This record gives sequence, C-alpha cells and structure tokens, in this order.
Amino acid sequence: MRIEVCVERTIDTAPAAVFALALDAKRFPATFNGCGPIPALRRITPLAPPAIGSTREVESSDDSVLIERITLFDPPHRHAYTLSGLRPPLAWLVNTGAADWIFAAAGSATRVTWRYAFDLTTPLAWPVASPLLHIFMRTAMRRCLDAMARIFEANGTA
Repeated sequence: MRIEVCVERTIDTAPAAVFALALDAKRFPATFNGCGPIPALRRITPLAPPAIGSTREVESSDDSVLIERITLFDPPHRHAYTLSGLRPPLAWLVNTGAADWIFAAAGSATRVTWRYAFDLTTPLAWPVASPLLHIFMRTAMRRCLDAMARIFEANGTA
C-alpha cells in the first residue's frame, strides 16, 4: 500500500536556479526543518556526482543516515529519487519513500511540484501513517519550498 503527498509553489526565479538549490548538498539541508515527527535535515553527503543511479547520504536531526538514490535526472526540469534507511518510529510504518520534483517555467518564475510516495510496511499501518504523512510531511515539504523561495528573495534574485 502507498500513501502520496504533494505540494506545489511558485518561486520567483528561473527553473535552473531552483533546480540547483534543490540539489545543493550544502544549502538545501537548511531549507528542510521537518515538522513534528518528521526530522529536519542536518547534512547531505553526495557519494557521486548527480546522475541516475548515484547516491547521497542524508543525515537527519534524529541521527539517522538515510540513502537517496537518484532515479531520474533531467536538469533543470525534473529530479527524482528513492529514500531508504528510515528509523523507527517512521520505519515501523514506511519502508521507502520516492520523491519526484518537477520544475516548470511560469513566466520568469518556476512552478515547483514536489511529490512523495511512501510504501507502507503493511496495510495495517495506514490509519497511523496517513494522517502523519498528510499532516506533518506535507507541512515540512511546504515549509521547505517556502524557505527555498526566501533564499532567492534574500539574494534579490526573486
């Protein structure tokens, strides 16, 4: 069984710049502050240059180290990856996550669509996992896109 979460936001800068920030191992972690049981990001360590099949270690504020494996890489339009290595309590509910970022030009701005699909450990996890992901993960994702937009506004590139 799978649970899907999606957020969208327009960011007032070109797709190439937004795409670059989403993949920036140094700057992106500060934009994802988590929400409730969804931990913030501390650090991202690329294990190879971005390409289909390459991986990154993602350290969360709960001391877990997750693995992102790029499954689609089409700069500056799209980026997708799988996320594994979740820790309990989330690991009791979810096996893996699959993220898909789409960056579409909207005049001089970028319309970002960020989807996450989570594979549950068992259908019995749905009553707990569904509200957790729809409330807390969606909020964390929305806050992340807002933080990305603020970076461009602060730099005067919005």
